[in-house]
Amino acid sequence: MLQGLEFAARLADLAGIGVSEGSSTAGMSEVQRRGFLARLSAYEPLTLITMASIAGGLFLLQRLTSEVLDGETFRFDEAILLALRRADDLAVPVGPGWLTHAFDDITSLGGVTVLSLLTVLITVYLLLDRRWPIALFIFSSVLTGWLASTTLKFLIARPRPDIVPHLVEVSDLSFPSGHAMVSAVTYLTLGALVARTQRYRSTRIFVMAAGVFLAVTIGLSRIYLGVHYPTDVFAGWCAGALWALGCWLISKRFVPSRASDDGVENDNGDGD
Repeated sequence: MLQGLEFAARLADLAGIGVSEGSSTAGMSEVQRRGFLARLSAYEPLTLITMASIAGGLFLLQRLTSEVLDGETFRFDEAILLALRRADDLAVPVGPGWLTHAFDDITSLGGVTVLSLLTVLITVYLLLDRRWPIALFIFSSVLTGWLASTTLKFLIARPRPDIVPHLVEVSDLSFPSGHAMVSAVTYLTLGALVARTQRYRSTRIFVMAAGVFLAVTIGLSRIYLGVHYPTDVFAGWCAGALWALGCWLISKRFVPSRASDDGVENDNGDGD
């Protein structure tokens, strides 16, 4: 495909659409053409991999949902929930007492209050920083992810597990886990967008790893506290990662980078 583009560009030069090779304008055209080909070769495989990942994730989520509706995952869920409680007293989880308190604190990081505050504060900061597109994109990504999670809960209508006593109060439906899904949407989307602004690969990897770590630990806390079946959390991770991946793909195509804003600020600073 790249050879075809080069051939088309040469035909355009021969037909007189470009200017002579000896002029500086022709040199600019050649540089731009080579830059376009380089970007195309860099991003096309990434786009294909992303689309394939989304398709695979959708298939996995559909299969998992089907298994849950048929009741084929109950024994698996029951075994894990019971393994996390003491055999002589199901109200007491395994492990030291501080672990229960730690998971109780961690699970709040995926709650509506914390995620709403985080999203609003980041959105306001970006608006004040004159980064309107990315601010609106982050806000709409988290909001639509929460709406998707709520819609799936009502469509599946799976009740909360009653295998073991709950260690925190819950009142809504179970599948998929809203904490797992919305925290994945929020932290992975934020991580992907923040990583785009970092110069070094090590920093980008750390930012994304932090987002994944938060989403995973929040999901595990829901299982440990007995308020979700493990398959609820797996489905929440899958759906949240799919949503974040789709948002990242859209942002790569339509959300502008910080480069133009930085250029304006530098110009203003030079004039002082």
